Amino acid sequence: MRTVYLGTSAFAAEVLDRLASTAHRPSLVVTRPDRPRGRGRKVAAPPVAESARLLGIELIQPEQLNDEGTRAAIAAVEPDVVCICAYGALIKEPLLSEHEMLNLHPSLLPRWRGAAPIERAIEAGDDETGVTIMRPTAELDAGPLCLQRSEPIRPNDDYGSLSARLAGLGGELLIEALDLRPPLREQPAEGATYAEKIRRADRVLDPGLMPDELERRVRALTPHIGAFVELPWDEPLGVLRAAVAPGENPAPGGLAERDGRLLYGAAGGALELLEVHPAGKRTMTAADWLRGNAARLG
Repeated sequence: MRTVYLGTSAFAAEVLDRLASTAHRPSLVVTRPDRPRGRGRKVAAPPVAESARLLGIELIQPEQLNDEGTRAAIAAVEPDVVCICAYGALIKEPLLSEHEMLNLHPSLLPRWRGAAPIERAIEAGDDETGVTIMRPTAELDAGPLCLQRSEPIRPNDDYGSLSARLAGLGGELLIEALDLRPPLREQPAEGATYAEKIRRADRVLDPGLMPDELERRVRALTPHIGAFVELPWDEPLGVLRAAVAPGENPAPGGLAERDGRLLYGAAGGALELLEVHPAGKRTMTAADWLRGNAARLG
């Protein structure tokens, strides 16, 4: 089957690698332009662009997905299906209706429509999530479904571990949809929730939240975005691993040292910070960080 693939993220790159090993190998990959990334703001290619080049697949990186030039490039391939995974921009008419399209979304729709479904599922404490293959429509992630498969969220899952399993599952499910062409069914509106894009405020370890909520926030944002605590004497301190600290109760929003452990005060208890990332330095254990900063905690 002749396909075109639209995707951008590392998750989408994993799915592309799987799809390219089948009879549905894309004839064209469309991804976002290179952008400045990281603290150094160096211009870098999206993960999907890097994968497409390694795979030897024709690649375009348009500024505007919906303009005439991009639509013409896609149409020139004469695709049977346009496959979409984490592209990061809305597909609009007339492109939306010019080709059959299948979108891979990493949640059990209608739960967690939107930009950050994996992060929001972990943060909410969901027991399971999954992958949905659906037809995109003008309304965000609300189109009809053809396949779904669930995946448990383990107690120690972070974004990295869960997204890796979902990418593997998603690649398999997308190939199954292309092989079998299952019928579409309307997506129920009941139970719809929205996974809003992660913003700076969502990364802060808010001392008004319970320790278990903060622990889930850390896992939801590790390793790709990162949660942090504000420091009065320095830039924010990134937090990569944490655990609820029963029986401890430091002042909310404050850091404290207890028997060589680094604690952060939260509503009704404390979060123990286990692995941290000071600005401009390497990742380190909380014990290592305390050796240089314990005196500042008071």
